Order: sequence, then structure tokens, then C-alpha cells
Amino acid sequence: MSSTISSSGTFDDLYAHLLTLRSPLLPPGKATDPKLTDKISSLYIHPTLEAAFHLLNCDLPSAHFLVRHMQAAPMFEAMYLHGILHRIEGDYDNARAWYGNVADTEVFKKNWGSKEKGLEYIEKVEALNKKREGDKEALAKESVDEIKTVINHCVEKFGSGQVQDATVAWVQPEEEHRKMGQEMVSGGKGFRDF
Repeated sequence: MSSTISSSGTFDDLYAHLLTLRSPLLPPGKATDPKLTDKISSLYIHPTLEAAFHLLNCDLPSAHFLVRHMQAAPMFEAMYLHGILHRIEGDYDNARAWYGNVADTEVFKKNWGSKEKGLEYIEKVEALNKKREGDKEALAKESVDEIKTVINHCVEKFGSGQVQDATVAWVQPEEEHRKMGQEMVSGGKGFRDF
């Protein structure tokens, strides 16, 4: 594993470095390199790209902060990243729900072609995590490839340059989803304990 990145801190340099880190496959416990959180945020790239970079660093809290601001249409890329995040953290039911929500979108189809193939991948990761069954190396490669496909799609759609006001990407969830999210954070109904 590489441990240094270019001092220029460009999008391409940081992306190349993130691809040298451990694969975001199973619940990581903490970010692979906590020092990268600030470097990623300091790029001021589109929030979907920033969230994907945080996922490559296994920095789930930073990625989750961003995708929660984009968890409704038309931000399907962020919704998909939300599903990937839950897959990585081991919340497989939540991951399946997010994958189902975006199964008909262009970005999801670029990866899986169908909802069934995406859900099958979640099943394989879950079997690896819970039963120690499966090819960890192949699944890890597939995890990185999945995130890379989302990143490439987002670069095509949003570009890799700086975004002056990231709030333009934020969407307001419908009232039902807003209440559900609030209960998950403060009502003790979520997967994580805050």
C-alpha cells in the first residue's frame, strides 16, 4: 500500500492514491487514513464525488454526512452511494433498499445491468461477512470497481473541478422520509448507535 500522495493534491493524484488503499468491502471500524478526510474535503469537488472518495478511504461517517443531503431524486448517484455505504458497513437490508430505489437508473445499470445482479452481490458480501464464505479478493475488487464506475459516471456528469456551492446538489426528502431519518438518528430505530 502506498502511504504518500503528491503534494499537489489534485483530483487525479488523490483518486490514484485512494485506489491503493484497502478495499472498502467489510465494516472497517474506522477510516483507512484519517488524514485523507481533510484532503478529500479540500478538493471542493461535487459532493457525490467527495462521498465516493470518502468511501474509498472507508470513512463512512464523512460519506454518510454527504449522501444524507442527497437521498432523493434527482440525485440518484448519491442514493446509490448511500446503498454502497450501507453494504460496506454491514447494514445489508438497508443496502438492498437503496439498491432497489436506484435499480432503474443509468448509474446502477452501468454497474449491474439489473437489480437482481446488484442484490446478488450484496448477498455474496453478506455471506462473506457473516459466514466467511466466498472469495474475499474477488469481492473486494468488485467493490472498488463498483465505486469506480460511480466515480466515472459522476465525473462525466458533474466534472471533477471545484464546486463553489455544494448545496446546489442537496435535495429535500419527502416528509415521510425526513421523519424516518430523524427517528433513525434520534429515536433509536437505526442500525448505528450515535
